[in-house]
Amino acid sequence: MYSRVQGTGSYLPSRIMTNHELAEQVDTSHDWIVERTGIHQRHIAARHENSSDLALAAALQAISAAGIEADEIDLIVVATTTPDLVFPSTACLLQQKLGVANGCPAFDVQAVCSGFVYALSVADNFIRAGQAKFALVVGTETMSRITDWSDRSNCILWGDGAGAVILTASDTPGVISTHLHADGRYRDLLCVNGGVSSGADGAYAMRMQGSAVFKIAVKTLDAIVDETLAANNLQKSDINWLVPHQANIRIIQATAKKLGMSMNNVVVTVDKHANTSAASIPLALDTAVRDGRIRSGDVVLMEAFGGGFTWGSVLLKWV
Repeated sequence: MYSRVQGTGSYLPSRIMTNHELAEQVDTSHDWIVERTGIHQRHIAARHENSSDLALAAALQAISAAGIEADEIDLIVVATTTPDLVFPSTACLLQQKLGVANGCPAFDVQAVCSGFVYALSVADNFIRAGQAKFALVVGTETMSRITDWSDRSNCILWGDGAGAVILTASDTPGVISTHLHADGRYRDLLCVNGGVSSGADGAYAMRMQGSAVFKIAVKTLDAIVDETLAANNLQKSDINWLVPHQANIRIIQATAKKLGMSMNNVVVTVDKHANTSAASIPLALDTAVRDGRIRSGDVVLMEAFGGGFTWGSVLLKWV
């Protein structure tokens, strides 16, 4: 038994914050941001929009695209760093909003920017083990809620959004392989400065040592590309599409260069979405599926790197 993606969906909040708007708040400029990150704008959730609301809109699109009913879903895995509540999980909140009352398991996965890769791997293994037939996998984030908007080096990077896929059981491989890693020794290079049990007071916000994170990310993503190809006896030329985590255009370009791949075969949404953490890969995937770039038979490599540090890849064949 294997799994394959049967439908995709996405959602972006209506409010767009441009670089020019940011430049009115902190000492930066549109050209400076674009040169260093490739970002032109980002979407910001409205006050009434929580991560589960973004997830619901993306999930409904994916369910429709898959041609199934919500109550056929027998597994819900939500990747998020910005849950609505400490508990219940965002996955349980999404389950309730979808009206899925069949008692199926629903839980969150927290691996920051690698979250969707982790969540998809979990769902793939559930299906391979015969424990699920239709899995809803969602990456959803309201990163603006933990952004320090006075930190000029960090606030330029983040945006809000959600992406979703329906993963279904299949006789032939859709998801070919998944590869997951983590190394907590680097925890302080990219983190949030507080949490429920740490006793820290005040508003929590992300902190990042940008140059160190960039160097490790490029090196680590190079290694995961090699690992994925070697595990499947593939050559670089066998990959049709790269759908990377959308953190920084320079990191994306470095990974494409590692694959010897033209940027024409790389799905890039960082310019319009910024870094939406766990939502970035499913957002980019849905974009490329809906505009017709990714077609049946294409081999797609998804890879991500995030706080923890966590990193991983998914290799799949579009069916």
